[in-house]
Amino acid sequence: MSNKDLLDNIKKLREMTGVGFKDCKIALDESSGDIEKSIEYLRKKGIAKASKKMNRTASEGLVLVKEIKGEVSVIEINSETDFVAKNQDFISFCKELSDLNYSLKGNLKKLNETKMKNNKLVKDNLVALIAKIGEKITIRRADFFDNTEGSNYFYVHSALEKNIGKIISVVKLKGMTKNNGELGLKLAMHIAASSPLAIDKGGIDQKILDKELEIIKAEITNSGKPSGIVDKISKGKITKFINDNSLLNQIWILDPKKNVSEILKENSSDNKIQVLKFIRYKVGEGI
Repeated sequence: MSNKDLLDNIKKLREMTGVGFKDCKIALDESSGDIEKSIEYLRKKGIAKASKKMNRTASEGLVLVKEIKGEVSVIEINSETDFVAKNQDFISFCKELSDLNYSLKGNLKKLNETKMKNNKLVKDNLVALIAKIGEKITIRRADFFDNTEGSNYFYVHSALEKNIGKIISVVKLKGMTKNNGELGLKLAMHIAASSPLAIDKGGIDQKILDKELEIIKAEITNSGKPSGIVDKISKGKITKFINDNSLLNQIWILDPKKNVSEILKENSSDNKIQVLKFIRYKVGEGI
């Protein structure tokens, strides 16, 4: 690795973890320059704490949502820079894709093979836009919420214009009435702010839990705690991780004395309010 690459990686690692220059360099040396492994190394040493920002590389672009008669579609289109994300040609392209995505119910494979207003396929227009702008553009992911079984609610965080932003969350709820409709929007706002991984504890990927537990145990061991209490402390920490990342167990953003499950119970009438599905798209997250 060249000195420039090393310095760039140290800078990136510092931004992601808040750890000092020297420790970042050691971590990169120990991990052969791998950013993800360096983050894991720092966490195990107890130097860096868990953070969603740590293991994600930010990209740019837009997330768009479309709603008609209670049905909702959402799509993310990425660019390399925020400058391009504000380009009018890019925005116009994204808006037309959002319309098509709704009609195709979130099917990206069909979307790429669909004709746009200029009678050219989406995939061909994408290539032409890349050539014109001179930057990589990708149609990353999409989803669709029909209006069967429950009601859909969405929230756009820091909207650039109507239904376009950097973070969009959608949630489908069963058991809602006209009297508690505002709760749907509030829950979508909560999801945008709190970024849950699953609806309940059982929905979190076991691989994520296994990796988190491995890191927790290594951090406790490296802190000098007696081996006999490592498992006990680890159990408490992994339980907190699960609660912090499962929607129903998260602390409600509008009342820190209650969790989401309690809020849903309070707002239920004859029918219990249930979360059937949710998504949260943040531009570039997870790339």
